[in-house]
Amino acid sequence: MIRSMTGYGKGESVSSRGRCLVEVRSVNHRYGEMTVKLPRTFLACEHDVRKMAATRIKRGKADLFVQWEPAVDAALAPPVNIEAAKGYHAAFQQLAHELLMSPEIPLSLIVAQRNVMQESVSEDGADLLPQVMEAAGLALDALDAMRLREGEALADDLLQRRRTLEELVGQIRLRVPLMVEEYQLKLQQRLAKLLGETEMDPQRLAQEVALLADRCDVTEELVRLASHFVQFDETLNLREPVGRKLDFLMQELNREVNTIGSKSNDVEITSLVVTLKAEMEKMREQVQNIE
Repeated sequence: MIRSMTGYGKGESVSSRGRCLVEVRSVNHRYGEMTVKLPRTFLACEHDVRKMAATRIKRGKADLFVQWEPAVDAALAPPVNIEAAKGYHAAFQQLAHELLMSPEIPLSLIVAQRNVMQESVSEDGADLLPQVMEAAGLALDALDAMRLREGEALADDLLQRRRTLEELVGQIRLRVPLMVEEYQLKLQQRLAKLLGETEMDPQRLAQEVALLADRCDVTEELVRLASHFVQFDETLNLREPVGRKLDFLMQELNREVNTIGSKSNDVEITSLVVTLKAEMEKMREQVQNIE
């Protein structure tokens, strides 16, 4: 089933120890890229969270954020490194003495120094892994649901536009033999005007018409386009990431249409080719959104 690369999901898990909130968002990207941001005390969980996300997000740029709010009765005041505080205080007093400044050292200056106020030990990231994984799973479920909804809309739009392509190609298929007939008629009229009473060589005329028909023959291109259309429809129904395959098929469709345009010197076919390319460009932009 088609999935968009763009989406957002949020998951929450609450326990007696606190509340874990996980948010994940993804956007278009040619390759797969994953960024996981979580509190420092939860670094032990990063590998498991990243591994879970990687199984759900195959392509696109995704950012996953983990937030933790400890329960009120579970939060402890951060421990103070008394020895470090004393050392900073003594150093500042000595510095003030050397600079002939007031020796009054504000407590806020001491507290702001490194290693004075240490991180709380109430949060054990490893012990909280199941709760983090639960919240991450819910967030990824929500993300997947949004990406599926977007993908369904993309698939409907692409299928409709692909049918439009098929209709335009059908018009080209009908136009090609008419183009040869019109060329033959115009050539006869020109030769009759130039030759006047002189008799026209029918064999020479047939050769010229045959040369044009050969130069403008797009049978192979039309057959390949029909095959690509079938592959396109089949790909839309696959239950796997198909963005790259659809992108490749769009390149092949564009190549065949360009060849038809270069072979034809007919105004109507050229106009149809221009319309085809405009429609395919819209499809190509949509395909860039698919995982």
